Amino acid sequence: MKKRTLLGILVLSGLLLCSATMQAQQEEPDQIALANDEFENSFYEALKQKGIENYDKAVTSLQKCIRLKPESAAAYNELGKNYLSLKNYPEAERAFKKATELDPQNRWYWQGLYDVYYAMQDWNRAIPIVQKLTEWRKEYYQEDLVSLYMYTVQYDKAIALMNELDEKVGKSDKREMYRLQIMGEEQYRKPRKEELEEAIRKNPKEESNYLNLIYLYSESNQEEKAEEVAKKLEKAIPDSDWAQVSLFKFHLNNNEGDKAVKSLFRVLESKKIDIKIKHRAFNEFLIFVNNNPTYNNDLDKAVTYFEEDKNVNVPKEVGKFFFNKKDYKRAADYFTKSLAANSDDIEAVELLLYTYENSAQNELLLKKASDYIDLFPTHARLYYFAGMGANAMGQFKKAKDFLESGADFVVEDPELEAGFNTQLAKAYEGLGDTKKANDYKTRAEKVLKQKRTR
Repeated sequence: MKKRTLLGILVLSGLLLCSATMQAQQEEPDQIALANDEFENSFYEALKQKGIENYDKAVTSLQKCIRLKPESAAAYNELGKNYLSLKNYPEAERAFKKATELDPQNRWYWQGLYDVYYAMQDWNRAIPIVQKLTEWRKEYYQEDLVSLYMYTVQYDKAIALMNELDEKVGKSDKREMYRLQIMGEEQYRKPRKEELEEAIRKNPKEESNYLNLIYLYSESNQEEKAEEVAKKLEKAIPDSDWAQVSLFKFHLNNNEGDKAVKSLFRVLESKKIDIKIKHRAFNEFLIFVNNNPTYNNDLDKAVTYFEEDKNVNVPKEVGKFFFNKKDYKRAADYFTKSLAANSDDIEAVELLLYTYENSAQNELLLKKASDYIDLFPTHARLYYFAGMGANAMGQFKKAKDFLESGADFVVEDPELEAGFNTQLAKAYEGLGDTKKANDYKTRAEKVLKQKRTR
């Protein structure tokens, strides 16, 4: 449930022109101007202290206001806000209740009382307050009411209200999530299936009934029936993107690659389907492609649908997947795509170089590592890769230069330090300097021995 709080600081400047009598208009209390008297000064002082979070002092000033004008709903409302900030919920509740008694037509006073019950997570007492608030903004507060019914396990009321909102304002992801939660309860499954089947017969163009029925069948491991419903949905509503979500999974399970690809692209192209669901479908397709490499081109195309995704670097994650499968050729392709969009991702750089190392592409290893040294001149592992590539190609002088230049950048990494010493031993051995080669071999062994004894 999205928490709603009213934040406002009253700015009073110049002469106050309004009367001290509180008007029973539908306006935010912080905007009420007070007469220039003792009540007004105390009220203004309370607002000032609240603005700098001196809630105790604000309470003191408001108590003075109430002594001066016991019938001031605005003063009680402000008192409730400050007690709420102090987490003194009983006093906050008492103050907001008094404000609603004095001025029951002001929505903000009821909102304050709702804020108290929300902070206390007292959902049962919050419900009648939200029902009252629906007099002003019906659908807005009905959304909160749905959540309150869910929290208090009043599922029948939640379902009825969700159906009403679906008709009035359209479906929402949150309400669909609640439906799935309800349908996870055993007592709702069988009657719900029958209810949905009847609803589909009566109104074959209502998409949500098919989706909920698919979910129920899938949850009870009745995959064939779930697939039948998905096909009925596709037939009844040919442009249904949600039908393709289910059909995609069924096609994969049936090893129907071409049909799965067609459904996948419908899902990825859809503006109705949440990005999380698209990621899930893509991941399932990635596993399928690993075992069916003839669909590599389709995987390449699927990756392009996530180019604008700021949360997940999809090419890089695909590269990691193939790297872990020891498919270094495909891993390198995807790390390269990732770096084309984000060239300063040092993790992707290292992973790419590891693919060259593991696939013995020494020329590429040397070239790419030395290129990236220009971008990351203090990153030790790049010098290590460059030295390794040069050694493998017999370019021992070049290897020595890279390794000696990079060794100073190694910090608290015994394994990498040992690697530098091992590669330097190879370089000097290639250059015919046996003494230095043996010296670096000894250093490598010493570092590894110290690592093992730690």
